[in-house]
Amino acid sequence: MDSLVLLLTESGPVLLSGLVTSLKLLVLSCLFGFMLAVPLAVARSAQSRWLSLPSRAFMTVFRGTPLLVQLFILYYGLAQFDWVRHSPLWLLLEGSFSCALLALTLNIAAYMAEDIRGGIAGVPAGEQEAAAAFGMSRFMITWYIVVPRAIGIVAPTLANEVVLQLKSTALASTITVLDLTGVARRLSIAAYDTDALILAGVAYVAIAALLSSMLKFAEGRLNPHLLR
Repeated sequence: MDSLVLLLTESGPVLLSGLVTSLKLLVLSCLFGFMLAVPLAVARSAQSRWLSLPSRAFMTVFRGTPLLVQLFILYYGLAQFDWVRHSPLWLLLEGSFSCALLALTLNIAAYMAEDIRGGIAGVPAGEQEAAAAFGMSRFMITWYIVVPRAIGIVAPTLANEVVLQLKSTALASTITVLDLTGVARRLSIAAYDTDALILAGVAYVAIAALLSSMLKFAEGRLNPHLLR
């Protein structure tokens, strides 16, 4: 216990900085991932193969490969190509934080898109027929009826994806990002003990518990008819 207190006293600011980095990765990747997932899910559910096939391919690739492999390919693999280093894409791939953010965003977007696609399939046809009877266009039905309803249906699943994303941010340390895990690993190696990793684990558990409570509240707001 004394060693943990001493660690917090001496390395608290460094651990806090790592925690802030982890939270930035979590919030930004979930936000951008969700913004990308919604149109991907709509495209995947479309009858047009020109829309559904690219979306399906994206989801298959990013759901079918480990996130760690995606991180290494984006950070180490693409850097070997001159055309990548001289393209606007290099603005995202040059820095370890931006590269990690890109990988985390694309990965969670694929999972969220599949979840939302399932929600779209689960929207009762009667609700869409009722909207059409009121004279709503197909575009309006999709974006004002189907998509919000689908998000409400899969809200618990999306919440689980966010909690899982918290743990996935720890992989950013493998490409030199000094997130909470990265800082804890450096401190543990320097001190030849696991106290910093234990503190990091406690922090992850606390954040996950807080996230679960917040997401449960948001789920209730999306589905007020399910509250008892």
